[in-house]
Amino acid sequence: MTKLSVTSATLIARLKTFFITRDFIFHDGRDLRRFSIAGRTQAALAGVAAVTMCFSAFGVAQAAVGAVALSGVVDAPLTPEARVKQLQARVASMQADVDRIKQAALAHAARVDQRQALIAAVMTGKADAKMLALQPPAIDPKGDALAGDVVAPLKKIEAQQLAMVAVARHTLDQRYADAVTKVRKLGLTPERLAKAPAMGGPMIAADSAEAAADIQADMQFRSLFMAWKKLDTLQQGVISIPSVQPVEHLAFTSNFGIRSDPFRHTAAMHAGVDIPGPIGTPVYATADGTVDRAERAGGYGNMVEIDHGKGIQTRYGHLSKILVAPYTHVKRGQLIALIGSTGRSTGPHLHYEVRIDGHAVNPVPFLQNADYMLAVQDRALKTIPVSTVAASDSTGADD
Repeated sequence: MTKLSVTSATLIARLKTFFITRDFIFHDGRDLRRFSIAGRTQAALAGVAAVTMCFSAFGVAQAAVGAVALSGVVDAPLTPEARVKQLQARVASMQADVDRIKQAALAHAARVDQRQALIAAVMTGKADAKMLALQPPAIDPKGDALAGDVVAPLKKIEAQQLAMVAVARHTLDQRYADAVTKVRKLGLTPERLAKAPAMGGPMIAADSAEAAADIQADMQFRSLFMAWKKLDTLQQGVISIPSVQPVEHLAFTSNFGIRSDPFRHTAAMHAGVDIPGPIGTPVYATADGTVDRAERAGGYGNMVEIDHGKGIQTRYGHLSKILVAPYTHVKRGQLIALIGSTGRSTGPHLHYEVRIDGHAVNPVPFLQNADYMLAVQDRALKTIPVSTVAASDSTGADD
């Protein structure tokens, strides 16, 4: 207590030495004036100034705290309603992330299914064209990053599928080469049967190594798809090639080319092949097409002419009965007529022709390649072919 009294007395003594009576001289432009301010008055004025400064500092501090709170640098105390809204915002953000993860997983799964369907189409020849024609699903990079653990197994499958692309492409190229060889042996060109499939799309730049790798993989599958589409287009064109036998039991009594005319016994061009059979033997369309003619036609007698598209036609002559009407569509293997001996004929048989761009060609290569053509057409049409019997050559005097 004594020590505190001594300290207070010392402080008061120091203040008294500071707040002493001071004289001030003021010149108003004409006279000099002298003022004196006592120590107590100075002490009172200093106290008032100190209190004023404290209140000013408190106000400035309060304003600064409010500004900081509004700026978000320091969180202001939240009301219960504000806390609920903040929690709801966080839940909504989490739900958005979950949706992104879900969409990324679904996109990867859809892409796996689509690529697997393409590989199966190449390796087995069986395809769901609608599935293969679907646009590959886009994958959101941010969602893909969030779904890292979820989509990891799907990405592993995608990597395995990518490793199979080279094998599938080799198989596809071999099948296309085989198809082209068979078509050329018939005197046809692939260009006649199929146009190159169109391709294109917007240019999308890759902005990361992962995106670049994904685009590269997608390009490889797109290239595989275009190669498959090229083969599929050719196979669809092969549908127009006569392939099945026009009669169940195939034999020849006269071949295509120069021969001795059975009526004049002089050299003459025979535009088709003659296939013997009893009157009333069923005659079948050898490919899909549209009936151009179904009528009496001079030396052909009763004749059916079918347009198969791609500039390819077939003719069936000397019929005893025509069972189709002009301008109707017929399917491969459909019954169209019965064998007869009408027109310029020495006996019951079928005169069968194949024409390309209006010119008669040898029908025998078409019949000899029937098994291959049937297999290709069955893959394209997914239909059951009419049974065929191996062709055998023989000679005779029928027309």
